[in-house]
Amino acid sequence: MNDDLDPDEVASVLLAGLSVLVRRVRQVPVDGGLTMPERTALSRLDRLGPTTSSALAREAQITAQAMGATLGALRSRGLVERHPDPDDGRRMVLSVTEAGLQALQDKRNARVDLIARALTSSAFTQAELELLAEAGPLLERLAQSI
Repeated sequence: MNDDLDPDEVASVLLAGLSVLVRRVRQVPVDGGLTMPERTALSRLDRLGPTTSSALAREAQITAQAMGATLGALRSRGLVERHPDPDDGRRMVLSVTEAGLQALQDKRNARVDLIARALTSSAFTQAELELLAEAGPLLERLAQSI
């Protein structure tokens, strides 16, 4: 690392820039899209696999009632389905449907499109685009080392 670069300053600048980028990208509206709680629940359910509403609530650090309302809305739209727990028939487990996976993909595609439009808006030089392309893998490596 360049001796002139202060790791604390680099960390501060990176965190500030990434925070703004993530916040802006998360606000992308998608026709018939997902609310933030719905997207969070679907994403976690997709990542965790079939699980209970209470486990999802714990994972998302929200109340069981709030998660239940979110999952109810997702179920009514056919994005989540319930099945009896194979290990305990008294409990119900939830899983993402194909329509739910498509809704998540649509949201992700909208975000990629948003960033691509910003990158092609002539606000960035070719050299800056190359720097941003190189930064992606570095940011991923940084995230994995935390």
